[in-house]
Amino acid sequence: MKAAVLFEAKQPLEIHDIRIDKPGPREVLVRTVACGVCRSDLHFVDGAYPHAMPTVPGHEAAGVVEAVGSDVTRLKPGDHVITFFTVFCGSCEFCVSGRPSLCIDNSTRRPADAAPKLTLGDGTPVNHFLNLSAFAEQMLIHENACVSISKDMPLDRAALLGCAVMTGAGSIFRDSKVTPGETVAVIGCGGIGLAAINAAKIAGAGKIIAIDPVAEKRALARKMGATHDLDAMAPDLVKQVLKLTNGGVDYAIEAVGRPQTAETAWHVLRRGGTATILGMIAPGQSVSIPGPTFLSGKKLQGSLAGSMQFPIDLPRLVQMYLDGLLDLDTMVAERIKLEDINHAFDNLRKGDAVRSVIEFA
Repeated sequence: MKAAVLFEAKQPLEIHDIRIDKPGPREVLVRTVACGVCRSDLHFVDGAYPHAMPTVPGHEAAGVVEAVGSDVTRLKPGDHVITFFTVFCGSCEFCVSGRPSLCIDNSTRRPADAAPKLTLGDGTPVNHFLNLSAFAEQMLIHENACVSISKDMPLDRAALLGCAVMTGAGSIFRDSKVTPGETVAVIGCGGIGLAAINAAKIAGAGKIIAIDPVAEKRALARKMGATHDLDAMAPDLVKQVLKLTNGGVDYAIEAVGRPQTAETAWHVLRRGGTATILGMIAPGQSVSIPGPTFLSGKKLQGSLAGSMQFPIDLPRLVQMYLDGLLDLDTMVAERIKLEDINHAFDNLRKGDAVRSVIEFA
């Protein structure tokens, strides 16, 4: 199969024919139909986060099950699925307490002495990326790294649910539990931020403030449901939010991954408000919060994949799209071929694009 291989950080990905193994116990082989190009991938491609090389990146995908291994009970060939990088075991403390995104049980991985899932033509093993390696024509994954969905759902839109949308929507529905009339500020209007804005609209938030330095992204945020938008570079940004909301927002969602934006999320909160940090702040960087401000009852929390309960929440998001509530169409900036992957990453580096979606033949 064809795949985009990363041999070294800060270097372009290369398109190669690589080999993929047959499904083992509890594994499924998925034909990739579409895959979003996510900023999280860029963190690894550009070396901000380390990863063993060579590897095939990609983690926001949807496709069709082609084959299943032994002991697979929930899936069958022909099923349409959304994949997700936070594979869960289903039986550890995190899973049974409703927090599958935090599962790190090793039982979902192949034994160390098993054959590699992916290899180059000369037999060199290719390291699996975030349990998926989705920049490829096929994915070999654990059955708990995907969920079956309605075949009415277009798979090029379904792919976005596998990372950006479930993370942004989850920050509203699961992490924040926004109720009608409450106020929300979203910092960063990329894929995750736009999904949070759209989810806040669905949840009935009273004021939804989109904060981004790029005017075009703020315009998209308005289309997705923002009631107000502010320039992230404004020197009096925090004061503007406090004035607009009579003291601060109930919930702030940070979808950038920088210490400064995480700190802004804290400062725009009202007393008792909650800031959720979704962005991947690079190793070695820290967030600084003034000590006395903790006396205001504010809360600062992290989140992985929007704290989603995947088998429950992803089919619900699919239905929201089919019902016309969830706007995925606006998020797609362009549809590209696998060979255009480096172009998509260049767009991400510029910071003015939303989502490039790879479509496989």
